[in-house]
Amino acid sequence: MSEALWDRSRCSVAGTLAVVGEKWSLLVLREAFLGVRRFADFQRVLGAPRAVLTDRLNTLVDHGVLRRVPYQAEGERQRYEYRLTEKGIDLHPALVALMAWGDKYLAGDGEVPLELRHRDCGEPVHQVLVCEAGHQLSGARDVRPVPRVPAG
Repeated sequence: MSEALWDRSRCSVAGTLAVVGEKWSLLVLREAFLGVRRFADFQRVLGAPRAVLTDRLNTLVDHGVLRRVPYQAEGERQRYEYRLTEKGIDLHPALVALMAWGDKYLAGDGEVPLELRHRDCGEPVHQVLVCEAGHQLSGARDVRPVPRVPAG
């Protein structure tokens, strides 16, 4: 593909990385998918420095990946939970892909720390790429990039 045909300044990968491409942001998302919602719980599980965690949560909220929901325990001040938005939930396949890569290439003993299973039937979950015609793709060699023509 000719470099002149594709404006890399509008690259979706670069834009996504600007929002979630930092280690702590991805780990916050991992924990959110595992059900963690409160700041203290994120900090306890991740061990992230308070300032770093605050910054990452604020960034994810600012970009609409998480939303703050107020809660108040009896006798305490109001605090916030962090819940995934639809935009955040749509990042699940990206985290599953990162997890699968790590399982394949970083699990030296072949033992993976966590397995994803279908909630309804209990079978293991596998991520696949499928074209709109229903063909399952084996990998990057089955795909060719095609520049989109701007509307207008």
